[in-house]
Amino acid sequence: MTTNAANAMFTGDRASNALGIELVEAAEGHAVATMKITETMVNGHDIAHGGYVFLLADTTFACACNSHGPVTVASGAEISFVTAGRLGDHLIATATERTRYGRNGIYDVTVHRETPGGPEVVAEFRGRSRTIQKASR
Repeated sequence: MTTNAANAMFTGDRASNALGIELVEAAEGHAVATMKITETMVNGHDIAHGGYVFLLADTTFACACNSHGPVTVASGAEISFVTAGRLGDHLIATATERTRYGRNGIYDVTVHRETPGGPEVVAEFRGRSRTIQKASR
């Protein structure tokens, strides 16, 4: 099952686990993860430090691109911050595979928070992946 590869990779991800990131869902080419913005994640402007938002998106991207089985790493990524995250926000990141070609892939991740008016996008992330190892048997 493809989700086993994503779950195994996430279980060994000490950085993401230390920040309280939770993998909610992993399926072939898709993943959802969450993270709560804590006091140690807020910068001098009293908003979520962009590095933490990037890390949540990157972790979710990693789970999606590793869902196929072979070891896959990022070859590049970019993020656009749409609005600021705030202390206490429960961020939800959803990664979707756009395409895979050869050993390469492109994935989009939307990071949002729930508000009384519905989901509010915090950031949009695009990751490029590169498979570096065949799936184990």
